[in-house]
Amino acid sequence: MSSRSLCLNSLPPYLLQPLIPSVTAGTVTCAQAFGSEIYVGCSNGELLRYALQPDADPTKLDAYTLLSQQSHPSGKQIDELILVPCIARALILCDRQFHVFTLPSLDLAPNTKSIRNVEALAVDHNHLQRPAATSLITRATSTSTSLPTERGKSDSVDLCVIKRSTIATYSLSEEKLTFTREIPFRSGSLLARRSGHHLCIATADIYSVIDLATAQMFELLPVTQVEGTAGTIKPHILVISPSEFLLLSWTGGSTLGLFITGDGDPVRGTLEWPAHPVSVCLDYPYLTTLLPNGTIEVHSIETQAIIQVIPAPDFGEGGRPGLVSCLAGYAAPSSERWDKMRKARTRKWRK
Repeated sequence: MSSRSLCLNSLPPYLLQPLIPSVTAGTVTCAQAFGSEIYVGCSNGELLRYALQPDADPTKLDAYTLLSQQSHPSGKQIDELILVPCIARALILCDRQFHVFTLPSLDLAPNTKSIRNVEALAVDHNHLQRPAATSLITRATSTSTSLPTERGKSDSVDLCVIKRSTIATYSLSEEKLTFTREIPFRSGSLLARRSGHHLCIATADIYSVIDLATAQMFELLPVTQVEGTAGTIKPHILVISPSEFLLLSWTGGSTLGLFITGDGDPVRGTLEWPAHPVSVCLDYPYLTTLLPNGTIEVHSIETQAIIQVIPAPDFGEGGRPGLVSCLAGYAAPSSERWDKMRKARTRKWRK
């Protein structure tokens, strides 16, 4: 069976479902979700917080409603939004400034100053997978909008702030943001992902990996293998498992996906797409990609085979579709419980 054959004997793992009908505060530039809340960043600097609220009519689906709306002082677009549930924090990158906000209220975190001239952020993926703070777990399993004042404590989270010519490492806790060290690096970083002491960075032309423990760096593979196209091909980096990355490289006729360890060794097989993906997301053991024509392909990480193809949905005029991965999961309205609780006729049996 070829890598592009469908595994028709397995059930499709995904379906498309609307969560928020429309956003009026500019164009959506990034989004994340946790539990029963969705956080949205917009092109005009707006930060929106939605919560899943029960409908008064028990026969209708619950719906996400807007709880709060606030603006970044610069009015510039929100470029990146990273949720760190284990310490109840949200990291915001806007106008090349890095800010720390509290979850779920999206207030500026105390004792943390913004960092300027930031090109990319990379939080240790292993730390993003830690259990959520007690208050967020309580909120995620409750339909009430009230929150407890006490929060479960957690270890600090390690992250990298990539600037023009340096990589700064920090430790972030609920109490403060602490600088730890700085490593020289060339300018032009577009994307970075961290797993443990390995940091994978993409510039316009090359993927590189840095051992943060030794400050050693080596190049992995080109973002594009076609001469003269550097800067026109979007790099993609995913953390697959501890110190294992997936990198995408454009060949001119297709895009290859290579699994590489933090030491630069290839593992698993190779993925291939007929066009360069717009978005790539991991939901282990599945890899979901959005292609330029709007089609969504789902691959198996274990076998590298396509297991589902979702036809291009209608994104509306001027829509800019994208995929995001929500590591901690989120709630989606479902009619399944009502379908199973409908009245049904039964026969009475007399003895």
